[in-house]
Amino acid sequence: MTSHISINLYATLRKYMPESADRFPIEPGVTVGDVVDRLAIPRKQAKLVFVNSVRSDLDTPLKGGERVGVFPPVGGG
Repeated sequence: MTSHISINLYATLRKYMPESADRFPIEPGVTVGDVVDRLAIPRKQAKLVFVNSVRSDLDTPLKGGERVGVFPPVGGG
């Protein structure tokens, strides 16, 4: 059974944004890391992850209906 998530990619990761970002299909039980891999985002570039506005990590399982945000490493000066 296919479910959907809403995915937002920020800054340098925007180039990996799928056309179906607001209804990105997943199978329940996949992790955020599985989604990152499916979008061909290098895992080292997926530094900060939020699921439903809560700080999460790449091992966080998804069931469908979540809002996922992924940010790259941030440099500053």
